[in-house]
Amino acid sequence: MSRQVVVVEYEDLRADKDLTSQLLDAWGEDGVGIIAIRGVPGWVEKYGRALRQAHPLAHLPQESLAELEDERSLFNSGWSFGKEKLGDKPDTAKGSFYFNPLTDEPGSEEDREKFPWAMPRNRWPSKLPEVEQACKDLGTAMHEAVSHLARLVDRSMGERVAGYRAELGQLVRDTEKCKGRLLYYFPPKPAASEDAKHTSDATDSSVQEDGWIGWHNDSGFFTALTPDIYVDDASGEVIENPDPEGAGLWVVTRDGSAAHVSIPRDCMCVQVGECTQVVTGGLLVATPHCVRGCRPALTRGRQVARISCPCFIDTHPVFPLNLPPGASRDDVLARGLSSKVPPLGDRWTHDGQTFGEFLGASFRRYYEWAVEGGGVKGGA
Repeated sequence: MSRQVVVVEYEDLRADKDLTSQLLDAWGEDGVGIIAIRGVPGWVEKYGRALRQAHPLAHLPQESLAELEDERSLFNSGWSFGKEKLGDKPDTAKGSFYFNPLTDEPGSEEDREKFPWAMPRNRWPSKLPEVEQACKDLGTAMHEAVSHLARLVDRSMGERVAGYRAELGQLVRDTEKCKGRLLYYFPPKPAASEDAKHTSDATDSSVQEDGWIGWHNDSGFFTALTPDIYVDDASGEVIENPDPEGAGLWVVTRDGSAAHVSIPRDCMCVQVGECTQVVTGGLLVATPHCVRGCRPALTRGRQVARISCPCFIDTHPVFPLNLPPGASRDDVLARGLSSKVPPLGDRWTHDGQTFGEFLGASFRRYYEWAVEGGGVKGGA
């Protein structure tokens, strides 16, 4: 059975209502790690229009997709397929279209030169003119809602964490470090026998547990999420999820078990990343999560793809990750421990480490972790 998420109303965010109990229920030590916002203006239409762009985009001719690649940004702008690694192997389970919904040229010229992976220029597909506006409308709505949520985080943490000083509300409101990722998950291949042995009984042994996206924590501050849609890969027809209890988003609950999460169709969902865990002294906790494919036995011969669009809303790369004076490093590292992701202490090496330094350390450690076979491979 899918786990339900905490739901708050968009108008309560705008009205500055005290939602501390809901924030802690969702993101605290005993939460599922996701909060849902209901009532975002035009939300269903905005995410539906953007997600429907993914099928024609992913099926453009190869030469058109190659024109959208941006190697200098480490493929953090435009199209990316097979460029990321699962250990030492190319990730071909999905294609990604990266974009900044707030501006086509984030930061200064110096920022773009120094941090090409964090502040790249946008690349839009000329053959699909509707993609740009649809993605910008979606990402702008996500950024605006999360800015209200971040302001309430500041108030809640200010009352509960001695010396809290992160000012996430202002940082999120003013940031240009905002990355949308329109994701097209190609129909999954059957799991190899070794992976199948570690897949939970609840999901059968015919797909790898984390075959669409491997287990990970978000490394940044806030990640806004759309509900997903499923399509026939051949035609692009939107269909019902043929595996509603198995396919989609999974999280590690605080007792260490894996649970399927159902995102309400009329809601935007938000997760916190490890940077927020650090600056709140561990009171809010990042949650390991993955994405699982549809079991072939339930697709009735159809090649089924999944589409979603997270938006990563973060600070400038030079932002220092400082503990609140009233918290300790041990407080932070003791929260959200899981055998499925590399320990936070391997990557957040010292108080004051910059966000950019932390991201670099996380990329390297996740790569090593996958090559070493860290965690419980394919296990639920």
